[in-house]
Amino acid sequence: MFNILKIATKNLSRYRRRTILTSSLITLGVVAVLLFVSVSGSFKSMMIGQITDSMLGHLQIHRKGYLASIDSLPLNKNLTGKQMAKVEEVLTEEEAVESYTLRIKLGAMFSNYAETTNIRLNAVLPEKELQSMPLLGDRVIKGKKEGLLNKGEILLPELIAKGMQVKVGDTIVLVANNKDGSVNGQAFLVRGVLEGITGPGGRDGIMHLEDARELLRIQEVEVSEVAVRLKDIGQMNKVYNSLQEKLGTMTNKEGKPVFEVHTWEKLSPFFNIAKMIDLMTLFIKIMLVAIVLVSIMNVMIMAVFERINEIGTIAAIGTKPGKILSLFVTEGFLLGILGTFAGTIISLLAIAGMNATKITFDFGRQSGLLLAPTIGTSNVLTIVAIVIFIAVLGSLQPAFKAARMDPIEALRHV
Repeated sequence: MFNILKIATKNLSRYRRRTILTSSLITLGVVAVLLFVSVSGSFKSMMIGQITDSMLGHLQIHRKGYLASIDSLPLNKNLTGKQMAKVEEVLTEEEAVESYTLRIKLGAMFSNYAETTNIRLNAVLPEKELQSMPLLGDRVIKGKKEGLLNKGEILLPELIAKGMQVKVGDTIVLVANNKDGSVNGQAFLVRGVLEGITGPGGRDGIMHLEDARELLRIQEVEVSEVAVRLKDIGQMNKVYNSLQEKLGTMTNKEGKPVFEVHTWEKLSPFFNIAKMIDLMTLFIKIMLVAIVLVSIMNVMIMAVFERINEIGTIAAIGTKPGKILSLFVTEGFLLGILGTFAGTIISLLAIAGMNATKITFDFGRQSGLLLAPTIGTSNVLTIVAIVIFIAVLGSLQPAFKAARMDPIEALRHV
């Protein structure tokens, strides 16, 4: 085997120009794939982080049927005190859960004493909300960010603040219906303005949970949803399955499910964008396979035709077809190794360079976001393995052709 490897190396060095061109094509393909995977992965992670860490959380728990009618923000489908106790018990047992926040979602009439409009609100406990949504404070573009808000204060979505010409420090009035249909109004101080984010909750204002209970005249403990943050988003599916098993299977006296558990993927349209990024990555990998396959097959077929006399000579002196086959396959293998090694080194240096230059970009209405391309060892090893495998696969057909040559016919070839 060592002799075959040695001969294959010498053969590649003899045809140096062809070897360089072929390995360069493979290198280019590897660089393109690794850079695309790292940059798209960075954008995807940033996008998911912006959505989960400032608005949705990684998982959400509702009363069964709430999500289907969430557009009307039904108060009669809130989780009750007993149901909440069960949810908190289950979440406490899950080691992967970092924190969770309780919310009451409601609709109200918003008045600046001159005009009136509709508004959607998330009523939260500020401390719990900031623990579970660490990027929420960054969405406050006007007003104080520290502590989010106090009782009697409200954070308005930018759209309503501009449309109603309301500034930080102004007093506004909210009027809402409670579950029995009675109406109640309450004045609030505008604490700040929230930057809008496309998607569910992107146009919601924020108020204190206790204020919502008072406005809606809620006497008992109840919440609309529980947003859960995990220590590692990579464990999301595992935790989801666990919660689904513990909560999703619970039924009431009528035998109907009590809870529903959803991942952020089911709650946000941005998951479709994430899937598109994964699909684009797959297509790029397919292109890489095509580049490597065509390059290797081309160079190996040319090598066979140019070395027919040589193949006939080594076959005539007793070299077995298997060894001839191994020789050409080894050449393809070495070309794959050379191309992937160079491509991986160039890619890692390029990724390090992009991180050092701190490239920024805009996403939606957010600007100045830092591009931090990274690539995992598993991704690198996967790409390397694919390229080398395809390089060997591409050399098989020319290698079989060389191994099956008749020595006499090969020696007669001019």
